Amino acid sequence: MKSWHLSRRELLRGGGATLALPWLEGMTRSATPPKRLVVTYISYGAYMPNGPSGITDLDQPHHDWSWWPCRDAGPLSFNQATAPFAPFKEQVSYLQGLDHAGGHGLGGHSSGDVFATGADMAGPQKTNAISIDQVAAAAHGHETRYASLVLGTEGGTGSYGRAKTLSHRGPGRPIPSLHQPREIFDRLFRPYAGRELGDVRAELACRGSVLDLVMDQSRSLRRRLGRADQQKVDEYLDSIRAAEQRIERIDRWTHEPLPEVDPETVALEVTPKEPEEYLRCMYDLLFLALRTDLVRYATFMTESEQSTSNDIGNYSNYVLGYSGNTHDIAHKRPEGISGQWELWRARQHAYFLERLRSVEEPGGTMLDNTVVLWGSAHPHQSHNTRNYPIQVAGGGALGFQHGNLHRFVGERKVPLANLFVSMLRAVDVPADRFADSTGPMTELWRPV
Repeated sequence: MKSWHLSRRELLRGGGATLALPWLEGMTRSATPPKRLVVTYISYGAYMPNGPSGITDLDQPHHDWSWWPCRDAGPLSFNQATAPFAPFKEQVSYLQGLDHAGGHGLGGHSSGDVFATGADMAGPQKTNAISIDQVAAAAHGHETRYASLVLGTEGGTGSYGRAKTLSHRGPGRPIPSLHQPREIFDRLFRPYAGRELGDVRAELACRGSVLDLVMDQSRSLRRRLGRADQQKVDEYLDSIRAAEQRIERIDRWTHEPLPEVDPETVALEVTPKEPEEYLRCMYDLLFLALRTDLVRYATFMTESEQSTSNDIGNYSNYVLGYSGNTHDIAHKRPEGISGQWELWRARQHAYFLERLRSVEEPGGTMLDNTVVLWGSAHPHQSHNTRNYPIQVAGGGALGFQHGNLHRFVGERKVPLANLFVSMLRAVDVPADRFADSTGPMTELWRPV
């Protein structure tokens, strides 16, 4: 090969797999692009050295390595830690002073459990509530092959106070996160594993018949039970209905063609021992799922709050050569390492935003048609459960107005759930309330 020659693999990688997807313009069967919602999470808080409990002290100069890009509310400027987002100045907002009241009674790490739900698990709600992505999926998830996509870097659900997922279908029903790139790719783009579609449909019909029988028997049993047992049976019947709906969805979509995506365009064999490559592979898979309109609502827990015993908890060792565990940075906050850690995390998320921005769609780009929440459930070092680090990006075509740092402090204090109401309305979910919300966040969003 000559120096100016490109291999097919190089060309596909450089094109972000778009060459494998030439028919995407017609996928939505409409000139209106899909409206998407993504929630991403970073663990162990963020570096905020110039103010207590995550609120900037306006009597201090702004710290150049703070997670917050600038000191004063108003138009954004960017410091060293947030420099990767400078190219997105008109497409991102930072929101200071927001949190979930439902997380106040939880520990700093446990509050990560309710980041996407706002549930008051230290109060009347003894199990987690439905997450924002699943509210959207319940309203419009039937319009795509998959109702939602739930990603994490550790997989599964975890346990109370140690969640490995952001997504919950409802009380006590966490959705396991997917974390193995090849498995995710196969589930998205090769779900039938080479089987004949006739066999797949026959199996689905059999499963549906079994569920019908179980449903009939359970209804008959319910009439003979007391109130407490009837409630348990109702919960069981709800789970059967959900299974029936999933079977009906799968059967319906077996009649639609799958997008053709070359697996060689994604580094599917990468592991968490290569943190940057692994995170970007996960972001690539999320991007491809959105790009092909297989899904419109997604969550991604890039780190859990209990990752001290695995490779995820050693990211800072692999990336920065830090001698301690990544979790230690949250407590000790060594100045040289903490700023570099925030910069590294910013680069990974900015990579995803750039992928979205690189694709043109009616009304702008994919980023303009996708609202992306990025943050954590506790601030700098104190590990309290107030004043979360929150960044919102994209959604310009959905009514979001960016380019500012907003301070929701003192008399301006509002719940984080107000942002969730606006995010849901932006993707055409008619939400009046979410958790402890008091209304939409009009400072950031206006109906289109």
